[in-house]
Order: sequence, then C-alpha cells, then structure tokens
Amino acid sequence: MSTWEKGCSKLLTKVQNNKPLVHNMTNMVVTNFTANGLYALGASPVMAYAPEEVADMAKIAGAVVLNIGTLNRELVDAMIIAGQSANAHGVPVLLDPVGAGATSFRTEAALRILSEVKISLVRGNAAEVAHLVGEAREIKGVDVGDSASSDNVDLAVRAARALNTMVVITGKEDVITDGAEVRMISGGDALLTKVTGAGCLLTSVLGAFAAVEPNLLLAGTAGLAFYGAAASRAASRTAELGPGSFQLAFLDELAKLHTGSLEGHVSVREAGTTTAGDAR
Repeated sequence: MSTWEKGCSKLLTKVQNNKPLVHNMTNMVVTNFTANGLYALGASPVMAYAPEEVADMAKIAGAVVLNIGTLNRELVDAMIIAGQSANAHGVPVLLDPVGAGATSFRTEAALRILSEVKISLVRGNAAEVAHLVGEAREIKGVDVGDSASSDNVDLAVRAARALNTMVVITGKEDVITDGAEVRMISGGDALLTKVTGAGCLLTSVLGAFAAVEPNLLLAGTAGLAFYGAAASRAASRTAELGPGSFQLAFLDELAKLHTGSLEGHVSVREAGTTTAGDAR
C-alpha cells in the first residue's frame, strides 16, 4: 500500500469510528441522498436551516456544509449565521457554490458567504469556481462540460490564492490545492454525472473527512479518493443497468468501504508544488 493510500485509509477508519456530525444546509433536491450517503459512509448527518437554531447546531458539529443549490435570501442569511458560529467554535466550513455564474443572484450569494464567513474548503466544477474569482466560463443551469485537467489545475491554484481557502475542482480528474501544493485524483465513473446530487453529496463527504482531520489537503484527498473508489466499484456492478441501479449500488459501496478499497480503483499524483510568486 502506498504512502498516500495509508494516510487516506487511516482517515476512513477515523470517520467510521468517530461518526462525525455533519451539519448540512443543502438544497431540497439532494437532502435525502446526502443524508443516506453520509450514513452509508459512517458519518452522522443533520439538516438544520432555521435561523433560530443554526448557530447552536453549527457549534456542535464536526463540519458545516453550505450548499446554494436551491437558495433564497433568508437561507443565505441563515447560512452566514451558521458559518460564523462554526468559525467562532473552530468548526470547518465547506462551500458548494452550485450554479454560481448561472445567475447574478447565485454568484452574489456565494461571494457574500465568502466575504462574511471563513470558508475552509470550496468544492465546485470549473465554471462555478471560475465565477467566484471573476472569470467567465460557460455554465448551463448547474451543469458544465469538462475542461482540460491542466486548465483546472491553473484555475484551482488561482482560486485558492484569491479566496485564501482549499479549493477542489471536480471533473474527469479531480484537483485539490491550497494554492501551493496540488494533487490530482483519478477514479470514479461517468455515471456519477447521471445522478442528481452526486457532487453535493461529495462536498458533504469531504466535510466528514474534514471533521476528523485538520490537514484539509489530506482530508480532501481521502474524501475524493474513497468517493471515487465507491463509484468505480458501483459502476463495475451496474454498467449495463443504468443510473438508477448505479445510485443504489453507490450507496452500498460507500457502506462497504474499507482500508483496501482504493487499490485498483483510484490513483493520486502530485501536480507540482508552487509558491505564491509563481506565474502559472
């Protein structure tokens, strides 16, 4: 087992043993799938949205996940209350800027959260992340086509530096960076793009790993790797059956993850170490 596999495997064991509470303020389309996915992984999900309770819930959580998939002004206000409470109590906050760039309201909501809450990790597709740093990329609804991995690395590094946070860009090959160190995770399966909420659940899974590991580069790598492994294993069982069967098999594979699950399904590589002055 490689060094990175050993590190990731230790974190999976910690998630399964500690069952961290992940406070999800997520969108109505994915609530059930997200909760079931976190339960399958071994974490403990809670969905709380009322401004009267989100501060109390956030301070006892292991991680808080803010997802703007179906948003309104009241929800954005509540997200900021939750995020600031998490900040005050040392709880990591993750942002999923679903559809940022599709409408000005979505973009402004994501930027407001970033300005008023210390975000530990942002996870999105290339277009969503680009719009957070003022770069226009085409987006249709909440969907975007894959861009080249090298383009995503450059974008992720720029975004991590501009936003002062860990950034994950998901695609055919996932990128995670703190603006200096960059890792690329290969695995998963294209069937993930046929299941509503797969990206949203991933952000919450990253929250579960962040809840047990303060090194967010390691936590994020582990979350991406095991998520990809579960998808790869599920796809091998259901490739001829379609996305409905895949979705159920995927939840089963999340529940069956173990320290040897990564072998043959996922690879991780370094994409180089940069410094703040590098021109990329």
